[in-house]
Amino acid sequence: MGSANGRKSIFITGAASGMGRETARLFRGKGWFVGGYDQNLDGLKSLEAELGADNCIVRRLDVTDKRDFEKAVAEFGAATGGKMDILYNNAGIGAGGFFDEQPFEDVLKVVHVNFIGVLNGIHSAIGLLKATPNSLCFTTSSSSATYGMPGIAVYSATKHAVKGLTEALSIEFRRFGVRAADVLPGLIDTPILPPGAVENAPKEGMFRAIPPVEVAKAVWEAYGSDKLHWYVPPELAELDKAAGNMPEIVREQIATTGPIARMLQEAETAGKAE
Repeated sequence: MGSANGRKSIFITGAASGMGRETARLFRGKGWFVGGYDQNLDGLKSLEAELGADNCIVRRLDVTDKRDFEKAVAEFGAATGGKMDILYNNAGIGAGGFFDEQPFEDVLKVVHVNFIGVLNGIHSAIGLLKATPNSLCFTTSSSSATYGMPGIAVYSATKHAVKGLTEALSIEFRRFGVRAADVLPGLIDTPILPPGAVENAPKEGMFRAIPPVEVAKAVWEAYGSDKLHWYVPPELAELDKAAGNMPEIVREQIATTGPIARMLQEAETAGKAE
């Protein structure tokens, strides 16, 4: 296990792959000490080998387990002198399909990882964040937090919750000089996506496939900024505005055009054929 030795530090959940791993790589390249946490132990071992054992601490973590999260934060604080410059709550899972067709256990699992896990992380780490000047509480939300997305309704709901929590805490945490912000990624080429999602994505526009390193760059830029929501790609900000100003229009656009409309039509056709 490494030690920060005065370096700035970042605690990353979901660090074994995708956006979390790219963020760990980027911050290590900037000279930071990295805490990498995930359920994927093999991925964490390869991350440690890549970053160098002196430059990181990696640990298997179940974000839904508050006690486990508290232990991980305590171990991280022991390696950083009681500091944490960035908490990056990034771990998340997805479950696709119509809400009424999903086992309720799967529904709850998405809620527990994507939202309860974020609450566990922030509540466990707030002491270290308070002890660190200019610290940042950063969380992965989603483009599906701009408007509730059919086919991933519960996932979308948890990301709306993360976005709302971030907005509230960005004000509450001013009491002790901690900032809060989030990133709203679109279609990011990570293992969470279903097979064929990247290949079938549009080549341009806000829902084109984006490499995960672009999210890592947003985390880096957020540390030096007071900006609240980071959209990747930036055009997603327009969707967020439209969803707030014209929700009925956005609802009809989603329901009648594009891949979601095709999904709904195919399901309706299949239902009639049964």
